[in-house]
Amino acid sequence: MSHATYELKAEARERVGKGSSRELRRNGFIPAVIYGDKQAPVSIALSTNEVTKRIHAGGFMTTIATIDVGGEKIQVLPKDYQLDPVRDFTMHVDFLRVSGNTEVTVEVPVHFENEDTSAIKQGGVLNIVRHTVEFHCPANDIPEFITVDLDGAKIGDSIHISAVKLPKGVRPVITDRDFTIATIVAPAAGIAEDETTEAAGE
Repeated sequence: MSHATYELKAEARERVGKGSSRELRRNGFIPAVIYGDKQAPVSIALSTNEVTKRIHAGGFMTTIATIDVGGEKIQVLPKDYQLDPVRDFTMHVDFLRVSGNTEVTVEVPVHFENEDTSAIKQGGVLNIVRHTVEFHCPANDIPEFITVDLDGAKIGDSIHISAVKLPKGVRPVITDRDFTIATIVAPAAGIAEDETTEAAGE
């Protein structure tokens, strides 16, 4: 279900600070930090090319990586990264240290299937309310995406999270309501005015 894991080689960083970060970047490395799992944060340097390649390959934030810091292999999940707004290269990455039973919070993309057996085939329009949904899930079993089945959906239908079959151990972060992921709406033209105003008042 999840992406294949991958390994990154890293150097431990002794000096931390603006000057050393700039020097690292000049030499093709980026500063990163591994934190979490009740252990002291570890400052490391990673190859800019390797990391940028991983980010562009997709699934970066939902794939567990192993970082080899001078022979010690640490399992991590990227939590955050900063891109240089001008040159689109990675400036910094935060990694969360994970073990098999760590629970993590991740944004998972939503995919839709069976559009051709729903009202979309008759001209209905899929209005996506959430392109991603935030879930709590086991670190070693993060879904690559969740699938919304539109089979038989009619114009005016709302698809809520409760209608989505979620993998084991995956729970939405929002628990106080059955939130909407998408609605199927009528095409803008060719609908009697009074019907649309009524629907809007619901």
